[in-house]
Amino acid sequence: MNTTLLIIIGLVIYFVMYFLYGKRLQRNVAKADASRETPAVRLRDDVDYMPANRYILFGHHFASIAGAAPIIGPAIAIVWGWLPAILWVWLGNIFIGAVHDYLSLMSSVRYDGRSVQWIAGRIIEKRSGKVFAWFVFFMLILVVAAFAAVLGGIFTRQPAVPTAYILKICAALILGQLLYKMKLDLKIATIIGVAMLILAIYLGTLFPLALSYKTWMVVFFFYIIIAASIPVWVLLQPRDYLNAWLLVGGLVIGGVSLLVAFKGFSLPAFTAFSPPAIAGKPTPFWPIIPLIIACGSLSGFHSLVASGTSSKQLSSEMDGLFVGYGSMFTEGFLSTVVIASIAAFGFAALGEGAKGLTESAATFAAGYGKSIGKIGGPVGIFSKSYGIGAHEALGLPITFMTIFAGMWVASFAMTTLDTTNRLARYCLSEIAEPWKESFPAGYNALSNRWIASVIPAFIGIGLAWTGQWKMIWPAFGGANQILASVALITMAVWVSKVIKSSAGYRLLVSIPAVALWFTVAAAMVWYLFVAVPVFMAKNPVQAVVLGIIVAFMMILNVVIFWDYVKVSKKVEIEATS
Repeated sequence: MNTTLLIIIGLVIYFVMYFLYGKRLQRNVAKADASRETPAVRLRDDVDYMPANRYILFGHHFASIAGAAPIIGPAIAIVWGWLPAILWVWLGNIFIGAVHDYLSLMSSVRYDGRSVQWIAGRIIEKRSGKVFAWFVFFMLILVVAAFAAVLGGIFTRQPAVPTAYILKICAALILGQLLYKMKLDLKIATIIGVAMLILAIYLGTLFPLALSYKTWMVVFFFYIIIAASIPVWVLLQPRDYLNAWLLVGGLVIGGVSLLVAFKGFSLPAFTAFSPPAIAGKPTPFWPIIPLIIACGSLSGFHSLVASGTSSKQLSSEMDGLFVGYGSMFTEGFLSTVVIASIAAFGFAALGEGAKGLTESAATFAAGYGKSIGKIGGPVGIFSKSYGIGAHEALGLPITFMTIFAGMWVASFAMTTLDTTNRLARYCLSEIAEPWKESFPAGYNALSNRWIASVIPAFIGIGLAWTGQWKMIWPAFGGANQILASVALITMAVWVSKVIKSSAGYRLLVSIPAVALWFTVAAAMVWYLFVAVPVFMAKNPVQAVVLGIIVAFMMILNVVIFWDYVKVSKKVEIEATS
């Protein structure tokens, strides 16, 4: 296998399945209708509900769901070999991820932009909605913790990246004014925005900003509170539109580099079924792989973005497939680029750290984690592999392209970070809704966008304070994939009981949902009883907090699944609003 062949296979799979499977989901399952007004149009308030151009919304949605996960997860999963990693990405995308994302978006659109947990309470059982809401809230805290820890590592190891990112924020604020206040033509504004983006990356190489990890944690705390509370047009939409162009540039350069390189893979296709991937313990590919490769294959967090922010900005139901389904496939292709880059250029990126890894697949599996840790972990191995690939294939400067790759990861991670805090704010408001009459002071506090933004930011950044992202990542991945199974279970109920699709489409949604539920439940039991005790020796406070959160989420997960089993026996459910 070589880079060219792998990229071609990936592109063919995504192109064919988008039109062969995705269009059928749009037509026969979601039954999208261009004449039906979306919540963004009917409930427009120019704060959360606001119709967006489909390309701008694609940028927001993709940047929010991607984060660093489709890069970090596959980079870690290489410990099993590049073949298991790529198969999990492709099969997960096709049968679970894209279906989950699209239906989460469209079901939310049919319920006035309500969250997936609210929908669960409506169509499964009221208790399910309440339990789901708490599950989601804890999940969002883990997302804040995981991505803050990863970002802190990137910013301290590559000080040119934070400079570039801060300048990109300034560019996004200017672009927002040009688009929404001055009503500048989108094409002209895009040219100006992309030029500012390129300048930001270049200036980052000239003026690196070196701050300590904990200083960045403080900065992140205040940033995500502000970014989660201001209107979406000020920062969220224009910044994520710029991110979309960063994505396009990164994928084009990376994809073309791999196509032109025709480079054979130096890393093993398969190493071992149980290499030491988590906590230094033998880590079985099944059921643990969902804890490592999260968003690149499938992700419950995507349902929160789809039903939390994107559904409130979708201007037409016909844009849903492009935004929801298309974003998941694009993210899968990103993970494909990551795996191909590391498989082909990983040893060159490791440099001296590659010594001894080439002896056998077993030797590689045993030493891979420690070797990449010396060059910045998963982000380090990817950015260096990407830079070397772009240099060898296209003659581009290694240093600039390595920083570009780091900026790529940081931009999406930061977007996920503040979007997550916004979603947690929505979640707290929904949790407090029953208090509206009985405890109005409490309801008013938790529905206040500033107060509700502080709570998840404080807990999440607190968990990330020590920088032990290796503890947080599997917990985040497991919670994320449990959420995916529960969200897909909710979509299965919506498809079968509300939309009343054919038996074949019902099975295509429900079977992957149940299979994923059992897989991730088994993985979380392994994490709780095998990995957490090891973490206790390193950081007992953080390990205990993570263990409690994971255990609590597992209990909530069982309750939701039991409610699903009961509702599956019902003949009919109240139609959409």
